[in-house]
Amino acid sequence: MYKVLIAEDEEMIRKGLVYSVPWAEMDCCVVGEAGDGIEGIEMIERMQPDIVLADISMPVVGGLEMLARTRGLSYSAIILTGYSEFQYAKKAIDLGVISYLIKPLSAAELKRAVDQAKNHCRVREVYLTKTIQSDSLLNQTLIRKTETNVVMESLIRSLLQYIENNYSRKILIQDIVKHFHYSESFIVKKFKSETGMTFNEYLIRYRVQKAMELMKEKENTLNDISIKCGFSDYKYFGVVFKKMTGSSPKEFMEAVLFQDGWIERNG
Repeated sequence: MYKVLIAEDEEMIRKGLVYSVPWAEMDCCVVGEAGDGIEGIEMIERMQPDIVLADISMPVVGGLEMLARTRGLSYSAIILTGYSEFQYAKKAIDLGVISYLIKPLSAAELKRAVDQAKNHCRVREVYLTKTIQSDSLLNQTLIRKTETNVVMESLIRSLLQYIENNYSRKILIQDIVKHFHYSESFIVKKFKSETGMTFNEYLIRYRVQKAMELMKEKENTLNDISIKCGFSDYKYFGVVFKKMTGSSPKEFMEAVLFQDGWIERNG
């Protein structure tokens, strides 16, 4: 899983990027969201994301300055902006930005940019591997680490697939332990280290994302949506949804987000 950090000061746009984009389908997981450049710098340094999606215009510290201050860290950057002036694009290129996207962006454009960022991450990893192959001890350590990573990646992928297949029903950690034959502490620790969040946090995020997808289909009532997404109690669904997105399910369903907002519905 590629760890993604989103830095965007407009809450509705930020929440839309976090919850309505099918990150799991792109082998990605959002590990953090920042509301300004200062917060973004702190989270980049602490969370070590693989991909950073940043708005160019944020209070206090803008997206490009945020990238400049964290340039020594290893990640792939995507810039999102409403500006199209050349000087911004040139500075972004100078900072090694992978993609420069103009709002409103399409789902296809975003996916293409993420694919480019992932490819950049793979190239960087290959380069790092080759630079230490000359040292046999380090090489042996790398091989052992790679073998362990392959096992962990397979487990995490299986866990994410399990969530995708079963999110509409009640899921208990005991079910996970029984299904995958690992201890609870091992699963909890590894899932957190690989995705940046607990199993339950990811499950709730996934359910909210699915709820947002169902809201686009006007024949679904909010009560039906909550049940289909694994929330047995509608009031609890409302509380969780508002906490995650900053608005109630009803407000979100009526929002411009799915009409003329941050992302076009094509692609």
